[in-house]
Amino acid sequence: MTYRIGIDLGGTKIEIAALMASGDLEHRVRVPTPPDYRATIETIADLIAGTERALGRAGGIGIGIPGTISPATGMVKNANSERLNGNPFDKDLEARLGRPVRVSNDANCFAMSEASDGAGAGQHCVFGVIIGTGCGGGIVVGGQVLEGRQRIAGEWGHTPLPWPRAEEMPMRRCWCGKIGCLETYVAGPALAAEADGIGARDAGGLPARAEAGDERAIRALAVHAERLARGLAMIVNIIDPDVIVLGGGLSNLDHLYRDVPALMKPYIISDTFDTPIRRNMHGDSSGVRGAAWLWPA
Repeated sequence: MTYRIGIDLGGTKIEIAALMASGDLEHRVRVPTPPDYRATIETIADLIAGTERALGRAGGIGIGIPGTISPATGMVKNANSERLNGNPFDKDLEARLGRPVRVSNDANCFAMSEASDGAGAGQHCVFGVIIGTGCGGGIVVGGQVLEGRQRIAGEWGHTPLPWPRAEEMPMRRCWCGKIGCLETYVAGPALAAEADGIGARDAGGLPARAEAGDERAIRALAVHAERLARGLAMIVNIIDPDVIVLGGGLSNLDHLYRDVPALMKPYIISDTFDTPIRRNMHGDSSGVRGAAWLWPA
């Protein structure tokens, strides 16, 4: 295999790229995601055919999806792109292509990309975190995605905010139907709402506002960092990764790398704590890169 095909299937766009043996991405194409499930299958098949025509040969196909495939039913579950839920996505695509594909959660693909040749390269256990409009995570151990028995390993965003405080009660309701999910406290909309009230969604301007002395922005960023620290400390207490890599829009907040490790330390059940927290290296490319890395060299 001289290259691998990676596909990042999102709610609004599908991206395909070829990962060459050098690690470079070639023939990258983005198209809108169709509103229909069958049309999505056909669009992916067309993108694969176009990539292989352009490169003159076939490659292994890996796909990251915003959900996971249930080992019990073979159907997609937990996808925020609801058109995928309840469908045997991998089997339908394999039938359309006449060859095998590998499918994993998009956060797993992010972690795989950064563990393979990104910010977590050379580390045995990598925990990859996506904090943007939502919140997710993926675990890579020994170069392999840890999927878990139920295929939900790394679903960090849907565990409760640990060590909650009196002012955080009653805990918030998540879109998943549960109460207190981390996503409702550390994702971008939660940070925006902390500064500007319920209904605010965009946290992009908060660092500049804080730099200019805006007290609401300063407080919101500090509260968010402390909550993120509690959430990551819980992960360290459970899997003790060698490195934590942040992705998603909020990974661009510089103060997280400076402040969060010290904020985590009181919650770590250990006499030492030196786990590095690093910014991702591959940014928006991690989805297709990680999907391609689902195939071995």
